Amino acid sequence: MQEQCLAQRTADKLRNLILTEKIYKFGDKLPNENVLSGELSVSRTTLREAVRILISEGLLNVQRGKGTFVVEHLERHADSGIDLQEISSKKVTLRDLYETRMIFEPEAAALACIRASDEEIAHILKLGEQCQKNLKKSHTGEQRIESEIAFHGALIKASHNEFIGQFLPVLTATIEKTFDLDHNLHIIAKDAYEDHAMIMKFLEQRNPEAVKCAIKIHLNNAMLTEELEK
Repeated sequence: MQEQCLAQRTADKLRNLILTEKIYKFGDKLPNENVLSGELSVSRTTLREAVRILISEGLLNVQRGKGTFVVEHLERHADSGIDLQEISSKKVTLRDLYETRMIFEPEAAALACIRASDEEIAHILKLGEQCQKNLKKSHTGEQRIESEIAFHGALIKASHNEFIGQFLPVLTATIEKTFDLDHNLHIIAKDAYEDHAMIMKFLEQRNPEAVKCAIKIHLNNAMLTEELEK
């Protein structure tokens, strides 16, 4: 258990180097195992487990004979049943995406309340706090967008339902399309900050029905502000 927690903390640190500090950018190759484990002050075994965590999140991938790379935006979640390039190539509207999230995300959050380990809950809450900090800094910044994807994505993964996990590209596409549209983003940010606090509160309490309602409120607020409720 201690080794698992250390691996999760190492994954958090490495994720922060990528998404927040921008030490490693999308498409970059990570240093070799010996160098990176030294930089992070962990064993190679712990580093390997941390890398596996970030591979499962779609942030890293291993190219045989070449090394470990930070995944490009459009390649993320490419192993799932739905990919971002396919969504982008079709006439999928922002309303379509929000409606799809409304179907699966509240249920995924409810399952996460029931099935997630204490370590997973703590990890999601930590991502949520980082998202809140980024929301305060800028409602349009890249860090704010990435942290929003990370927070909601971790919540979906904690449902431990592999089929629901196939919809992660829908989450990413919804958030990215929202910012591309650039409509009422300051209002969305204000609502999101309050909604996230509510989601985290109920997640910490492991209250599945309450967190389900909180997710629905969050998505409804975004749809109304984007004027998609028609």
